[in-house]
Amino acid sequence: MDSPHGAAVKAEDFGLKGPRGWAFRGIGLDAAPGSLIAVEGPSGTGRTCLLLALTGRMKPTEGHAEIGRHRLPKKMAAVRRIAALGPVPGINDLDQSLTVAEQLREGALLQRHYGAPIRSLLRPRAERRATAAARIEAALDAAGLDLATLPKGERTTVRDLERLEAVRLSVAIALLGSPRLLALDDLDIKLSDTERTEVWALLRSIAARGVTVLAVCSEAPADAVVLRTGPKEDGGAPEAKQPTGAAGTPKITWGTRAKDGAKADRDAEAEADADGHAAVEKDSGERQDAAADAEKPAKADDGNDSNDDSNDDNDDTKGADDALAEAGRA
Repeated sequence: MDSPHGAAVKAEDFGLKGPRGWAFRGIGLDAAPGSLIAVEGPSGTGRTCLLLALTGRMKPTEGHAEIGRHRLPKKMAAVRRIAALGPVPGINDLDQSLTVAEQLREGALLQRHYGAPIRSLLRPRAERRATAAARIEAALDAAGLDLATLPKGERTTVRDLERLEAVRLSVAIALLGSPRLLALDDLDIKLSDTERTEVWALLRSIAARGVTVLAVCSEAPADAVVLRTGPKEDGGAPEAKQPTGAAGTPKITWGTRAKDGAKADRDAEAEADADGHAAVEKDSGERQDAAADAEKPAKADDGNDSNDDSNDDNDDTKGADDALAEAGRA
Protein backbone atom coordinates (compact mmCIF):
# COMPACT_ATOMS: atom_id res chain seq x y z
CA MET A 1 0.00 0.00 0.00
CA ASP A 2 1.25 3.49 -0.86
CA SER A 3 1.96 6.02 1.88
CA PRO A 4 0.87 9.34 0.34
CA HIS A 5 1.75 12.67 1.87
CA GLY A 6 -1.13 13.82 4.02
CA ALA A 7 -3.42 16.68 3.08
CA ALA A 8 -3.32 19.96 4.96
CA VAL A 9 -6.75 20.88 6.38
CA LYS A 10 -7.71 24.53 6.60
CA ALA A 11 -11.05 26.23 7.24
CA GLU A 12 -12.21 29.79 7.76
CA ASP A 13 -15.70 30.84 8.94
CA PHE A 14 -16.89 27.42 7.78
CA GLY A 15 -20.60 26.76 8.28
CA LEU A 16 -23.49 24.59 7.12
CA LYS A 17 -27.17 25.47 7.51
CA GLY A 18 -29.91 22.88 7.14
CA PRO A 19 -33.71 23.24 6.95
CA ARG A 20 -33.98 23.51 10.76
CA GLY A 21 -31.04 25.79 11.45
CA TRP A 22 -27.24 25.80 11.59
CA ALA A 23 -25.59 22.41 11.98
CA PHE A 24 -22.29 24.21 12.63
CA ARG A 25 -20.97 27.69 12.05
CA GLY A 26 -17.85 29.82 12.44
CA ILE A 27 -15.40 26.93 12.23
CA GLY A 28 -11.72 27.78 11.79
CA LEU A 29 -8.81 25.36 11.50
CA ASP A 30 -5.25 25.25 10.21
CA ALA A 31 -3.67 21.78 10.47
CA ALA A 32 -0.51 20.60 8.73
CA PRO A 33 -0.30 17.48 6.54
CA GLY A 34 -0.05 14.28 8.58
CA SER A 35 -1.83 15.82 11.58
CA LEU A 36 -4.07 13.95 14.01
CA ILE A 37 -7.19 16.16 14.19
CA ALA A 38 -9.88 15.52 16.80
CA VAL A 39 -13.36 17.04 16.41
CA GLU A 40 -14.44 17.21 20.04
CA GLY A 41 -17.88 18.06 21.35
CA PRO A 42 -21.15 16.69 22.72
CA SER A 43 -23.61 14.87 20.49
CA GLY A 44 -25.90 17.20 18.60
CA THR A 45 -23.34 19.95 17.92
CA GLY A 46 -22.80 19.24 14.23
CA ARG A 47 -19.75 16.99 14.55
CA THR A 48 -20.80 14.49 11.87
CA CYS A 49 -21.96 17.21 9.48
CA LEU A 50 -18.60 18.94 9.92
CA LEU A 51 -16.74 15.70 9.17
CA LEU A 52 -18.81 15.11 6.03
CA ALA A 53 -18.36 18.71 4.88
CA LEU A 54 -14.58 18.59 5.31
CA THR A 55 -14.42 15.37 3.27
CA GLY A 56 -16.51 16.75 0.40
CA ARG A 57 -19.73 14.85 1.18
CA MET A 58 -21.85 17.81 2.32
CA LYS A 59 -21.88 21.26 0.75
CA PRO A 60 -21.16 24.11 3.18
CA THR A 61 -23.35 27.19 3.30
CA GLU A 62 -20.78 29.81 4.19
CA GLY A 63 -17.04 30.28 4.49
CA HIS A 64 -14.54 27.99 2.84
CA ALA A 65 -12.11 25.18 3.55
CA GLU A 66 -9.07 23.80 1.78
CA ILE A 67 -8.15 20.12 1.79
CA GLY A 68 -4.72 19.69 0.25
CA ARG A 69 -4.83 22.13 -2.63
CA HIS A 70 -8.58 21.65 -3.23
CA ARG A 71 -10.86 24.46 -2.09
CA LEU A 72 -14.34 23.78 -0.74
CA PRO A 73 -17.12 24.08 -1.71
CA LYS A 74 -15.98 24.42 -5.34
CA LYS A 75 -13.78 21.32 -5.47
CA MET A 76 -15.94 18.81 -3.59
CA ALA A 77 -15.39 16.00 -6.11
CA ALA A 78 -11.62 16.45 -5.96
CA VAL A 79 -11.71 16.31 -2.15
CA ARG A 80 -13.76 13.11 -2.24
CA ARG A 81 -11.04 11.49 -4.33
CA ILE A 82 -8.35 12.08 -1.70
CA ALA A 83 -10.45 11.73 1.48
CA ALA A 84 -11.67 8.31 2.62
CA LEU A 85 -14.23 7.49 5.29
CA GLY A 86 -13.45 5.01 8.02
CA PRO A 87 -16.40 4.03 10.22
CA VAL A 88 -19.23 6.59 9.89
CA PRO A 89 -22.50 5.09 11.23
CA GLY A 90 -25.40 5.39 8.80
CA ILE A 91 -23.14 6.30 5.87
CA ASN A 92 -20.81 3.40 5.15
CA ASP A 93 -21.73 0.66 7.61
CA LEU A 94 -20.13 -2.73 7.13
CA ASP A 95 -22.33 -5.46 5.66
CA GLN A 96 -23.13 -7.67 8.64
CA SER A 97 -23.90 -10.70 6.45
CA LEU A 98 -20.48 -10.81 4.76
CA THR A 99 -17.35 -12.49 6.04
CA VAL A 100 -14.28 -10.38 6.73
CA ALA A 101 -12.59 -11.75 3.61
CA GLU A 102 -15.63 -10.94 1.45
CA GLN A 103 -15.85 -7.42 2.85
CA LEU A 104 -12.17 -6.82 2.07
CA ARG A 105 -12.45 -8.24 -1.45
CA GLU A 106 -15.50 -6.10 -2.16
CA GLY A 107 -13.64 -3.02 -0.96
CA ALA A 108 -10.64 -3.84 -3.16
CA LEU A 109 -12.84 -4.49 -6.21
CA LEU A 110 -14.75 -1.23 -5.82
CA GLN A 111 -11.59 0.75 -5.24
CA ARG A 112 -9.95 -0.72 -8.32
CA HIS A 113 -13.06 -0.34 -10.46
CA TYR A 114 -13.76 3.30 -9.60
CA GLY A 115 -10.61 4.73 -8.03
CA ALA A 116 -7.70 3.27 -9.94
CA PRO A 117 -6.19 4.69 -13.14
CA ILE A 118 -7.78 3.21 -16.24
CA ARG A 119 -4.46 1.68 -17.34
CA SER A 120 -4.59 -0.62 -14.30
CA LEU A 121 -7.74 -2.25 -15.70
CA LEU A 122 -5.75 -3.37 -18.74
CA ARG A 123 -3.32 -5.48 -16.72
CA PRO A 124 -3.64 -9.30 -16.76
CA ARG A 125 -6.18 -10.67 -14.30
CA ALA A 126 -3.57 -12.61 -12.31
CA GLU A 127 -1.50 -9.46 -11.88
CA ARG A 128 -4.54 -7.47 -10.75
CA ARG A 129 -5.44 -10.12 -8.20
CA ALA A 130 -1.91 -10.23 -6.85
CA THR A 131 -1.86 -6.44 -6.56
CA ALA A 132 -5.21 -6.44 -4.73
CA ALA A 133 -4.00 -9.12 -2.33
CA ALA A 134 -0.86 -7.12 -1.57
CA ARG A 135 -2.89 -3.95 -0.93
CA ILE A 136 -5.24 -5.82 1.40
CA GLU A 137 -2.34 -7.27 3.36
CA ALA A 138 -0.69 -3.85 3.69
CA ALA A 139 -3.97 -2.21 4.74
CA LEU A 140 -4.62 -4.87 7.40
CA ASP A 141 -1.11 -4.36 8.73
CA ALA A 142 -1.61 -0.58 8.91
CA ALA A 143 -4.97 -1.06 10.68
CA GLY A 144 -3.50 -3.56 13.13
CA LEU A 145 -6.01 -6.29 12.28
CA ASP A 146 -4.61 -9.84 12.38
CA LEU A 147 -7.13 -12.17 10.72
CA ALA A 148 -5.56 -15.18 12.45
CA THR A 149 -6.78 -13.87 15.83
CA LEU A 150 -10.44 -13.80 14.74
CA PRO A 151 -12.72 -16.68 15.83
CA LYS A 152 -12.93 -18.16 12.33
CA GLY A 153 -10.07 -16.30 10.72
CA GLU A 154 -10.98 -14.55 7.48
CA ARG A 155 -14.25 -16.55 7.39
CA THR A 156 -15.51 -14.73 10.50
CA THR A 157 -18.72 -12.85 9.70
CA VAL A 158 -18.77 -9.11 10.29
CA ARG A 159 -21.62 -9.46 12.79
CA ASP A 160 -19.37 -11.57 15.01
CA LEU A 161 -16.64 -8.94 15.28
CA GLU A 162 -16.03 -7.00 18.46
CA ARG A 163 -16.43 -3.23 18.19
CA LEU A 164 -12.66 -2.60 18.12
CA GLU A 165 -12.16 -5.28 15.45
CA ALA A 166 -14.93 -3.72 13.33
CA VAL A 167 -13.26 -0.30 13.62
CA ARG A 168 -9.94 -1.78 12.47
CA LEU A 169 -11.65 -3.51 9.53
CA SER A 170 -13.34 -0.26 8.44
CA VAL A 171 -10.02 1.56 8.66
CA ALA A 172 -8.30 -1.14 6.60
CA ILE A 173 -10.94 -0.86 3.86
CA ALA A 174 -10.57 2.93 3.83
CA LEU A 175 -6.80 2.64 3.49
CA LEU A 176 -7.10 0.45 0.37
CA GLY A 177 -7.52 3.62 -1.68
CA SER A 178 -4.30 5.21 -0.31
CA PRO A 179 -6.13 8.35 0.87
CA ARG A 180 -4.42 11.56 1.94
CA LEU A 181 -7.14 12.19 4.54
CA LEU A 182 -8.84 9.53 6.67
CA ALA A 183 -12.04 10.49 8.55
CA LEU A 184 -13.76 8.55 11.35
CA ASP A 185 -16.97 9.29 13.28
CA ASP A 186 -18.17 8.48 16.82
CA LEU A 187 -14.83 7.08 17.92
CA ASP A 188 -15.92 6.78 21.56
CA ILE A 189 -19.04 4.69 21.04
CA LYS A 190 -19.07 1.21 22.61
CA LEU A 191 -15.37 1.23 23.42
CA SER A 192 -13.82 0.74 26.84
CA ASP A 193 -11.12 3.10 28.08
CA THR A 194 -8.47 0.55 27.15
CA GLU A 195 -9.92 0.14 23.65
CA ARG A 196 -10.05 3.91 23.15
CA THR A 197 -6.39 4.09 24.04
CA GLU A 198 -5.70 1.40 21.42
CA VAL A 199 -7.70 3.23 18.75
CA TRP A 200 -5.89 6.51 19.35
CA ALA A 201 -2.58 4.65 19.18
CA LEU A 202 -3.72 3.21 15.83
CA LEU A 203 -4.63 6.65 14.49
CA ARG A 204 -1.29 8.08 15.61
CA SER A 205 0.51 5.31 13.73
CA ILE A 206 -1.50 6.07 10.57
CA ALA A 207 -0.73 9.78 10.87
CA ALA A 208 2.94 8.87 11.32
CA ARG A 209 2.77 7.08 7.95
CA GLY A 210 1.86 10.40 6.34
CA VAL A 211 -1.97 10.26 6.23
CA THR A 212 -3.87 13.14 7.84
CA VAL A 213 -6.47 11.78 10.28
CA LEU A 214 -9.75 13.49 11.25
CA ALA A 215 -11.68 11.80 14.07
CA VAL A 216 -14.93 12.77 15.81
CA CYS A 217 -14.93 12.07 19.54
CA SER A 218 -16.32 13.29 22.86
CA GLU A 219 -12.88 13.62 24.46
CA ALA A 220 -9.70 14.30 22.49
CA PRO A 221 -6.20 13.14 23.44
CA ALA A 222 -3.63 15.70 24.54
CA ASP A 223 -1.45 15.34 21.46
CA ALA A 224 -4.18 15.99 18.87
CA VAL A 225 -5.03 19.20 17.05
CA VAL A 226 -8.43 19.84 18.63
CA LEU A 227 -11.43 21.36 16.85
CA ARG A 228 -14.29 21.88 19.29
CA THR A 229 -17.97 22.16 18.34
CA GLY A 230 -20.72 23.56 20.53
CA PRO A 231 -21.34 26.82 22.37
CA LYS A 232 -18.58 28.84 24.02
CA GLU A 233 -19.94 29.50 27.50
CA ASP A 234 -18.06 32.71 28.27
CA GLY A 235 -18.76 34.23 24.85
CA GLY A 236 -15.11 35.16 24.36
CA ALA A 237 -12.57 34.12 21.80
CA PRO A 238 -11.51 30.50 22.34
CA GLU A 239 -8.02 29.57 23.29
CA ALA A 240 -6.37 27.27 20.79
CA LYS A 241 -5.37 23.92 22.24
CA GLN A 242 -1.83 23.11 21.16
CA PRO A 243 -0.94 19.45 20.72
CA THR A 244 1.97 18.19 22.77
CA GLY A 245 5.24 18.49 20.88
CA ALA A 246 3.72 20.43 17.98
CA ALA A 247 5.51 23.37 16.43
CA GLY A 248 3.36 26.50 16.37
CA THR A 249 -0.17 27.01 17.61
CA PRO A 250 -3.02 25.66 15.47
CA LYS A 251 -5.68 28.17 14.53
CA ILE A 252 -8.88 26.87 16.08
CA THR A 253 -12.23 28.49 16.74
CA TRP A 254 -15.48 27.23 18.17
CA GLY A 255 -18.53 26.41 16.09
CA THR A 256 -21.95 27.45 17.32
CA ARG A 257 -24.54 24.91 18.42
CA ALA A 258 -27.31 24.06 15.97
CA LYS A 259 -30.61 25.84 16.46
CA ASP A 260 -32.49 22.90 17.95
CA GLY A 261 -29.55 20.94 19.32
CA ALA A 262 -29.36 17.30 18.38
CA LYS A 263 -32.55 17.47 16.32
CA ALA A 264 -31.15 20.17 14.06
CA ASP A 265 -27.95 18.18 13.62
CA ARG A 266 -29.86 15.09 12.58
CA ASP A 267 -32.23 17.03 10.32
CA ALA A 268 -29.38 18.87 8.62
CA GLU A 269 -27.63 15.59 7.87
CA ALA A 270 -30.79 13.76 6.75
CA GLU A 271 -32.34 16.55 4.68
CA ALA A 272 -29.34 18.45 3.32
CA ASP A 273 -29.26 16.35 0.15
CA ALA A 274 -32.83 17.37 -0.76
CA ASP A 275 -32.08 20.97 0.16
CA GLY A 276 -29.08 21.14 -2.15
CA HIS A 277 -26.40 21.04 0.57
CA ALA A 278 -25.24 17.45 0.37
CA ALA A 279 -23.12 15.13 -1.66
CA VAL A 280 -23.35 12.39 0.98
CA GLU A 281 -22.57 8.82 0.01
CA LYS A 282 -25.64 6.66 -0.45
CA ASP A 283 -25.86 3.17 1.02
CA SER A 284 -26.91 1.64 -2.28
CA GLY A 285 -28.20 -1.84 -2.87
CA GLU A 286 -26.14 -1.84 -6.04
CA ARG A 287 -22.87 -2.61 -4.23
CA GLN A 288 -22.99 -6.29 -5.03
CA ASP A 289 -23.73 -5.57 -8.73
CA ALA A 290 -20.80 -3.17 -8.83
CA ALA A 291 -18.49 -5.79 -7.35
CA ALA A 292 -19.70 -8.38 -9.85
CA ASP A 293 -19.10 -5.98 -12.73
CA ALA A 294 -15.73 -4.86 -11.46
CA GLU A 295 -13.85 -7.09 -13.89
CA LYS A 296 -15.30 -5.13 -16.82
CA PRO A 297 -13.39 -2.06 -18.06
CA ALA A 298 -15.05 1.12 -16.92
CA LYS A 299 -14.33 4.81 -16.88
CA ALA A 300 -11.97 5.57 -14.03
CA ASP A 301 -9.84 8.36 -12.63
CA ASP A 302 -6.73 8.61 -14.82
CA GLY A 303 -4.89 10.57 -12.15
CA ASN A 304 -4.86 13.79 -14.21
CA ASP A 305 -5.87 16.36 -11.61
CA SER A 306 -5.81 19.25 -14.05
CA ASN A 307 -8.48 17.65 -16.22
CA ASP A 308 -10.50 16.41 -13.26
CA ASP A 309 -10.55 19.75 -11.46
CA SER A 310 -11.92 21.54 -14.52
CA ASN A 311 -15.08 19.43 -14.20
CA ASP A 312 -15.50 19.69 -10.44
CA ASP A 313 -18.28 22.26 -10.64
CA ASN A 314 -20.43 19.65 -12.35
CA ASP A 315 -19.26 16.79 -10.13
CA ASP A 316 -20.79 18.03 -6.89
CA THR A 317 -24.14 16.40 -7.69
CA LYS A 318 -22.82 13.07 -8.91
CA GLY A 319 -25.11 10.12 -8.23
CA ALA A 320 -24.42 6.46 -7.71
CA ASP A 321 -20.99 6.38 -9.36
CA ASP A 322 -19.42 8.76 -6.83
CA ALA A 323 -21.26 7.11 -3.96
CA LEU A 324 -20.01 3.67 -4.93
CA ALA A 325 -16.53 5.03 -5.50
CA GLU A 326 -16.42 6.35 -1.98
CA ALA A 327 -17.95 3.16 -0.59
CA GLY A 328 -14.94 1.38 -2.03
CA ARG A 329 -12.56 3.80 -0.33
CA ALA A 330 -14.32 3.80 2.99
